Amino acid sequence: MSDEPRILTERRDHVLLIGLNRPDKRNAADLALLQELAVAYGELERDPELRVGLVHAIGEHFTAGLDLVDIGPRLGPDGIDIVPEGGMHPWQVNGQQLSKPVVIAVQGTCLTLGIELILASDVAVAAESTRFGQIEVSRGILPFGGATLRFPRAVGWGNAMRWILTSELFGAAEAHRIGLVQEVVADGEQFDHAVRIAERIAAQAPLAVQATLANARRAVRDGDASAEAELQPALARLAASEDAAIGMRAFLTRTEAEFVGR
Repeated sequence: MSDEPRILTERRDHVLLIGLNRPDKRNAADLALLQELAVAYGELERDPELRVGLVHAIGEHFTAGLDLVDIGPRLGPDGIDIVPEGGMHPWQVNGQQLSKPVVIAVQGTCLTLGIELILASDVAVAAESTRFGQIEVSRGILPFGGATLRFPRAVGWGNAMRWILTSELFGAAEAHRIGLVQEVVADGEQFDHAVRIAERIAAQAPLAVQATLANARRAVRDGDASAEAELQPALARLAASEDAAIGMRAFLTRTEAEFVGR
């Protein structure tokens, strides 16, 4: 196993860049990569100075999916544990939910767990030549990073089953058509474009961003009534925050708000 870190992280003000760093293997995920990715997500969740995560990849490809040579022998009757102490499950299929938004930039090949990372994120940007594939059924397994839950919900039942059940590859134009990715840009521009989106989100009031994200997720997970019941209490909490006062002053003085997260 190489001593090179599988995940590279960098802080840009309030944005945490999280880079998949196994380009010689098309960023195929071995156990080390999965665990380091979980640690990076844990850092994003815990640090109050971090407001947005941006997942990207080093090299030509986002990910070729699981490194089955490494992962296969580790699979037990209960699957595989990829979350070390202090980490957080990047695919959030263990009952935990990240409280902060994640933007993702993809290029080249984006297979299996790469699509599932998109589905577990909030905004996705793809290079126009990206090729996607949810190909688990061709390997005799099923998607276990959330595609069975989120893909139909995100793009519609028929659109999801068209690609999950055939294991065929599809392009960025189709990914955009069905709503898997939000924007398609010229090759090589996906990272910078995603950074601009992440920085724009990070410039908003962080408590308000997190409350908005939490309420939308509550509606998806628990139904509209549960989310509706939380709207007014959440509004009252936010209205009493320092950031709400900052936002109001910025509106009245026509200046740019600089939020503090309190």
